[in-house]
Amino acid sequence: MPVAAYMRLCLTHPRYGYYINRDPLGAGGDFITSPEISQMFGELIGLWIAAVWRQMGAPENLRLIELGPGRGTLLHDALRATKVVGGFRDALVLHLVEISPALREIQERRLEPIGAPILWHDKLEDVPGGPSIIVANEFIDALPVHQAVKAADGWHERVVAVTAEDNLVFDTARDPLPFFEASMPRALRQAPLGSIYEWRADNIALELGRRTREEGAALIIDYGHAHSGMGDTLQAVARHSFTDPLRAPGTADLTAHVDFEALAQCAETMGARIHGPIRQRDLFLRLGIEQRAAALKAGAPQERAAEIEMALARLMAGGALGMGELFKAIAIAAPKLGPLPGFETAP
Repeated sequence: MPVAAYMRLCLTHPRYGYYINRDPLGAGGDFITSPEISQMFGELIGLWIAAVWRQMGAPENLRLIELGPGRGTLLHDALRATKVVGGFRDALVLHLVEISPALREIQERRLEPIGAPILWHDKLEDVPGGPSIIVANEFIDALPVHQAVKAADGWHERVVAVTAEDNLVFDTARDPLPFFEASMPRALRQAPLGSIYEWRADNIALELGRRTREEGAALIIDYGHAHSGMGDTLQAVARHSFTDPLRAPGTADLTAHVDFEALAQCAETMGARIHGPIRQRDLFLRLGIEQRAAALKAGAPQERAAEIEMALARLMAGGALGMGELFKAIAIAAPKLGPLPGFETAP
């Protein structure tokens, strides 16, 4: 089967899917996301959301949508920070796009005390239309990714096959994909034999553009590359360590890097304006993370102050594998909103 179909089954199979029956987050799970590292992450996103709401004219019925909310930590911290914004909390209806029954229960316990109405949906298309702000942190990377391998006779889709010994292996489909090279970015068509090209279905990007082009905005934070390129980025993580994606299907988190250029181009075709992508560290520097860290450390016990400093360093770390560099932020919004917070000087 194609790599994308394998990834989808491993993650979302109604009985055996990785995301269906477990809480994968935290020290006792398989990985930790940025909102779990520090409250500063969610708080600054909350102030970003409130500022954009004001740019939208402070609509009285705002759909605040999070894609893949995890434990609800990001929204919990974000809404705590927005208490200082008059009228904002009263305007909210929370819409959570989440397929995991286990995580929905955790989200309800975490967010119900806030007092805002909460609705759950299996997909973004199910959320009612209207003024919307959408947040997606480490969501796109978990969407199924297709892969193609360049051979002498064209590009062949990469597949997962079963050997005679009942082992899973990567292989390529027998026949080349028709007209595939013509659909690729022109700069990548001269790739050498054996190159791997990845792409995702464009339905999420198109829906983000459609939903925000008139009266909304979306903030996407994820790890990936700003420009389309070649390479196999499919990876599996279990118990905070990398593992073989073909080993024990359904027991590890499968992800692949986000192609932000492709995401932006799809959303832009729907009439939305693209802001970024920029590095995560640049976004949070502009939103004031250093000032927030200083405020949290002021008067805190020495041990707590050290934890805050370590969390700040982790979120802002440079280098190829540092979160501040590897993670990118992109915003998709109605053109009439103009520059968005943190993206004022971005392309």
